[in-house]
Amino acid sequence: MADVANARTTHNGSEPSTAELVQRATEQVSRLVRDELALARAELTQKGKHAGIGIGLFGGGGALALYGLGALVATAILLLDLVLPAWAAALIVAVVLFAVAGVLALVGKKQVSQAVPPMPEAAVRSVRADVDTVTAAVKDRGRA
Repeated sequence: MADVANARTTHNGSEPSTAELVQRATEQVSRLVRDELALARAELTQKGKHAGIGIGLFGGGGALALYGLGALVATAILLLDLVLPAWAAALIVAVVLFAVAGVLALVGKKQVSQAVPPMPEAAVRSVRADVDTVTAAVKDRGRA
């Protein structure tokens, strides 16, 4: 956008015509919009990747928690049976499964928190900066 504001003269030394300025501005705005859309697409892709990983880890944690619940049920059954000390082994397995599930859930939560909010913040900041630059260039051009 600075090209429009800084291009005071044409190749023959005179002020550029309004048509030339409009053509330049149109080309630059078009390029700017394409670049901003590419930035937004890249940012949303990255956030989607984090969300997918986080959801997968939450699912893994949930599955292991389900196995842990099954192991606790088996522990209760073995405790009631009182035939062998196998209940102690089942209890250890249940505790380990719950610990792994807890770790997976915490890692998954961290991944999901990196993905929100889904708005492409860098692209929004960049567009705001572009609008400010264009506004300043138009004001400067009006003063000259």
